[in-house]
This record gives sequence, structure tokens and C-alpha cells, in this order.
Amino acid sequence: MIKVEKLSYSYPEKDLYTNISFTLEEGQHCAFIGTSGTGKSTLVNILRDPEEYLYDGKVTIAEGCTIGYVSQFPPVLEEDVTVFDYLADVFVTMIEEQNRICDAMATADDLDSLLEEYQQALDAFAAIGGDDYENTITKKLNLANLGKHKDVSVSKLSGGEFKLLQVIKEMLTMPSLMIMDEPDVFLDFAHLNSLMNLINSHKGTLLVITHNRYLLNHCFNKILHLENKEIQEFDGRYIDYNFSLLQAKIEMQEVVAEEEAEIARNEEVVNKLRAAATYYTDASRGRALHARVSLLERLKERKIKAPFVEIKQPDIQLSTTMEPVEGAVLSVENYGAAFEQLLLENVSFELQPGEKVAIIGANGTGKTTLLRDIFKNQHEAIRIAEGTCVDFVSQSQGERLNESGTIADEFFAIGFESYDAIKEHLGRYGFDGEIISQKVGQLSGGEKNLIQLAKVAAGNANLLLLDEPTSHLDTYSQLALEEAIASYNGAVLMISHDFYTIVNCMDYALFIEDNTIRKISMRKFRKMIYANHFDKDYLELEQKKKTVETRIARALQEKDFERAKEITVELEELNKLL
Repeated sequence: MIKVEKLSYSYPEKDLYTNISFTLEEGQHCAFIGTSGTGKSTLVNILRDPEEYLYDGKVTIAEGCTIGYVSQFPPVLEEDVTVFDYLADVFVTMIEEQNRICDAMATADDLDSLLEEYQQALDAFAAIGGDDYENTITKKLNLANLGKHKDVSVSKLSGGEFKLLQVIKEMLTMPSLMIMDEPDVFLDFAHLNSLMNLINSHKGTLLVITHNRYLLNHCFNKILHLENKEIQEFDGRYIDYNFSLLQAKIEMQEVVAEEEAEIARNEEVVNKLRAAATYYTDASRGRALHARVSLLERLKERKIKAPFVEIKQPDIQLSTTMEPVEGAVLSVENYGAAFEQLLLENVSFELQPGEKVAIIGANGTGKTTLLRDIFKNQHEAIRIAEGTCVDFVSQSQGERLNESGTIADEFFAIGFESYDAIKEHLGRYGFDGEIISQKVGQLSGGEKNLIQLAKVAAGNANLLLLDEPTSHLDTYSQLALEEAIASYNGAVLMISHDFYTIVNCMDYALFIEDNTIRKISMRKFRKMIYANHFDKDYLELEQKKKTVETRIARALQEKDFERAKEITVELEELNKLL
């Protein structure tokens, strides 16, 4: 359906791809992954409209291939309509066109051209299942658990519900290839499960940019991985792709270890020969020393560098030197919030120094409102302990970043004194030094979140408020953030819908339900999510998988490659069960 051959493309300030090639076959559900800023969104834009871009190489799109697109940014509604009417619009427009042609035929002298036009309109309508569109819309809404909203105004939907509506609307037109750019961002657990159902039920070809590990593990049969200007194709599940990367990592690290041992042996011989040459002056000893030095240099030159399969994570370091306060760092008592309708009431909880707590709940239940009120600290129900320094990462990135300013401006504003200091700091986050003069608005969503985290890391806050901090972050950055939160010596209150981030670094969760909050343990949280979406054995299998992966990592640290290979056999069997 799509064939890309030796494609190279660059911006004036950045090379994106160098001679990349891949194919998309009919019926494939393909996940498109890669670290933030590698050009994934740009590449899908090239596929959508190749004529708009100047690139080297060849992009071939099958004749008759139609491409649908769901942007990561929601469209602006021109008028408020019901959910059903919003979805039915394309079908109603086509029916109106058929009626227009019929009316024209009533007064036309030459019917041949109009009959041909009418037949084309009927064929186009039939091609997207127009004859049964009302039933099809109802089925799609039920699949996404939105059936009860059929007659509700679109403006009354939550952001997550509206995102699902975009996916359904595009699927209804039955494009040959449907491209979605991070459709999962900000979806709560229920809506994420609905998105999974829509993806898995779709009969056409899909290309989905996503960093969501939940979707990656359960939705795709092909992986495209873009890194370092190159692309890698893998036909199979994401879980199998990661297993293949792990096998390659073990093999490559084993080669590296062997080469390092060989270099060490030759360095020892060179040192002995040098020592001998100090006392003996015959030419043969000098020639032997020269030969060994040359061999050592060649070994070092061809030494394999850090494996490509082990992509470097950003070095996110969160810490505070502030002394812990006595008692609760944050107290909320009988908090309430309402806009057009009641969001929260009688909300009370405390956050102790060093605690890591997640706020979870459906879209539109008041989580972000609560976090913003805590940050402003102007609500009578909220008390932040004296001696507490608070910092905030917002899901609305423009709230904490000036998108019209440069990256350097952001860091000068918080006390950095030189460009070199900013470059050094951002280098730990994977940013090239030259990027600091770039406008913030030109960054990808993931890069903007990394900038927010880099600013927070440069501060000394002992209470962090994080609103969807993993949104737009690639999986490597997500893992780095999890490690940073887990090792942070301050307190964290985090809104998140990312299951893995919550279970990997939170102490417990505050669950919003029926307009108030109740505390639940991580064990209960895991069971709640798995009970709704998986069979009873799945949680136990995933926990076993994590234990096995930890054993493999330990074996690699000890350079016991044979044991690592033996343990991967266990991992492979668990992957089959998953």
C-alpha cells in the first residue's frame, strides 16, 4: 500500500532521515515509535501529501489509496451538534449530493453525464457502507462505550470522549490507510480501553504514532522504530520486538566484553614489552613492541560502541536539599470545586514528606482543577506547610513555557547564568547544544515536556505537582522519569492515566469517584485495572515477566551472558502466554 525507498529529509537546522526505507501492507496495524523530536509527525505528513515536501528518495502510494488522519490536536467545532449528527455529517452530505443530482436530472436535456455523476455518487456512498450508516454509527459508539451519548451535544463531552469521536469519525469513512498521531494522550483508563477496542476491531490498515505501553502491548502486529535518522521494521507484536532487542543486546554486549578482554590482554603484553625495551636495546624487541601497539590500536578502533538497541535515556535527576517539614507537607480539608456542574466536594487528604501519590479518575472529574488550586495555594481548604517549595509540570505546556521565546530564555529566567551552563544541563536530557536558540513553539510535545522537567530538576522544590507528566514522552523518557520520581527525596502529587508509571513509582493512589476522593493501595489499583480489561491470570503473568527481566538485567550487569541467554528462554515462554 505504501512503499518508501531511501528517503532523506531535513530542516535547515536539523537532519531528520537518511536513506530510510519501509513498507506498509494492506491490513497491517502498525505502531510508529521513536524518541521525541525524531520526526515521526513530519514523516506521516510526508505520507499524507508527498507533493508538499522536498525530499530525496521515493514515496510510492498504491493507486486508489485513500488516507484518513486523526491529529493529536482536537479540531475546532464550527457549530454545536449532537454526537450522532456530528458522526453522520459525511453521510448526510453525500445524500444531499445525490439529491442535488436527482433534482438536476428533472430539468436537464442531456442526462448521460448526470447519470454517470449519480452512479459515481452512489458508488462512493456504498463504498463507506452508507446504506446502513445509522446502524454502523450506533455500533461504533457502543464499542467505544459512548452509546449513551448518542443524542448529547458534542460540546458537553469530555476531552477524552471527543478524542474517541475523532477516531470513530475517521474510521466511518473507511480510508485505505488510517494514520493517527498520539490518539491516546490524556485518555483515562476507560477511554484508553475504548480506543484499544476501536483499533483492534478496525479492518483497514493503521499507522499509529504512540508511546503508550498499554496500547503497544495489545494492539499492533507491526512496529516501525525511528532513531538516529534511521528506521527499523519489525513484523510482529511490540512485546516480541522488545524480546528481539533484548536478544540483540545480550549478543552485542557479549562481543563488547570479549573485545574489552582482548584489549586488556594486549595492553598487558604491550606494558611488558615496554618494560623489557627499557633494559634491552635489540631491534627484535622494538619490532615486537611496535607490532603489539599497532594491534592494540586496531582493536580499539573496531570496538563496538554502545549497542543501538540500548537507546540512551535522558538523565532526569529530581532532588531537593531542603529539610523535610514536620508533619504533613500538604493538607486538604473539605475541598470542593464546581463549574457548570459539581466536580468535587468534601475532599480531604494529607501528603507526608517523601510520599509519592497518584490522583486517578475519569476525564473531567476535576483532577487538574484541584492540582492548580494547590499550586496557587489561595483556596481556604488547602494548606501547604511552611518551608515547602512547590513546582508544577502542566499538561497545558503553554501554561509553564513561553512558546514564542527561546529555550535559552526559559533557563535564564530561572537563574542560569550562561549558555554553556544551559547546554550542559540540557545535554543530560538528550538535547543538542545548538537547540537552545530555537523557539519553544517549534519543539515536539515530548520535547516540551522534557524542557518542563529539566526546569523542575534545576530547582530545589520539595513538593512536585505533576499533571500528566508522561504525555507525549517516548517510552525511554517515561522510564527515566519513573526512575527519577522513585529516587526523589521530596513529595510528589501526580495526575496520570499511565498505568505503568503509577504502579512503578507511586506509594498509593487517590481515586476520584462520585465527586470525592478515596485512598486505594497500589495492589488494589492494579487489580481494579486488570479486572476490567484482562483475564484473571494476566496480572500474575506480567509480574512474573518483570521478575524474569530483572534477573536478566542482573546477569548482564555481572557479564554472565550464558545465564542471561538461559533466562531469556523463560521470558520467551511468558511472552507467548501474554
